[in-house]
Amino acid sequence: MGAYLVRRLLLIIPTLFGIIAINFVVVQFAPGGPVEQMISELRNRGGETMGRMTGQGGSEVAPVSSSTPGSGEQGAYRGARGLDPQMVADIRKMFGFDKPAGERFVLMLKGYLGFDFGRSFFLDKTVLQLIREKMPVSISLGLWSTLLVYLVSIPLGIAKAVRHGSRFDLATSAMVLVGYAVPSFLFAILLVVLFAGGSFLHIFPLRGLTSPEAADWPWWQRVLDYLWHMVLPTTALVIGGFASLTMLTKNCFLEEIRKQYTVTARAKGASEQRVLYRHVFRNAMLLIVAGFPAAFISILFSSALLMEIIFSLDGMGLLGFESAIRRDYPVMFGTLYIFTLLGLLMQIVGDLMYTVVDPRIDFEARQS
Repeated sequence: MGAYLVRRLLLIIPTLFGIIAINFVVVQFAPGGPVEQMISELRNRGGETMGRMTGQGGSEVAPVSSSTPGSGEQGAYRGARGLDPQMVADIRKMFGFDKPAGERFVLMLKGYLGFDFGRSFFLDKTVLQLIREKMPVSISLGLWSTLLVYLVSIPLGIAKAVRHGSRFDLATSAMVLVGYAVPSFLFAILLVVLFAGGSFLHIFPLRGLTSPEAADWPWWQRVLDYLWHMVLPTTALVIGGFASLTMLTKNCFLEEIRKQYTVTARAKGASEQRVLYRHVFRNAMLLIVAGFPAAFISILFSSALLMEIIFSLDGMGLLGFESAIRRDYPVMFGTLYIFTLLGLLMQIVGDLMYTVVDPRIDFEARQS
């Protein structure tokens, strides 16, 4: 197992390099980069002086390191017609685009080796500072939602498998169908309307993970306040995400229940509870439990943005979306790097979960 883990960890390096390189190349052909946006803004202002924009008289735009990636040069000079060429050159140097694309890419990779992602173009902070500020929100959403999805889906799926074809199975299947059909953000809007001061009750807050005055409260009150803020976004994600896992659990258990070894166990006098939880459970839960890391990453990536927008949570999803809109390339590439690294590491954790659930699995034997 040790050699397998070493190989998987080493594979992270070329995978990260390939993903970053492909995205860097794509960005070179994307129009409307930060240089072009700055030039357009200056033209709209009638060619104001560069004092405020370059940080010489107070900085609206943060200085960036030379390791920051960026878009290609096409279109920058088309948008710069009517401006002083020296001003255009200052803008390009300010954003780090005075160097060739290959040199910028090499400098970016050197910085990434030490988790130095440069500075944001438009926020006066380093990318690492922004990630540290936003990550707790996204981790909270992803972790609690994934845990609750599993806590709801596994017992429900087992109950549906045991009672297959009964009224309970049909009634819960209708619930599952609704969960499949309606996306989580619609459930989120419904919860806001019903419980967050929309048109009915105002029980839960609608902004942030904590109350503004929570810093002065005792620790147990801060914990309760945090959980209070997490109720609605977590509920929306759970309602929108439990359906597929419930049906996966049911189908896995049904397949195992119908196998010959369960018939043999019953013929030897084993009770239904013993057959279900002693024999069926480990085999049926292999795929479900081992998929927990992937499910966490899936919720973190796919649903965080809309939940953060609806519930005014300033997390990684919103940060990545805003950086893409504003062409804040250091933030875009920094968050891509972190998300990709987390995803690759979680895949390895998923493989480890297979061996925890079923020690008979040997990845070394499969490799040989």
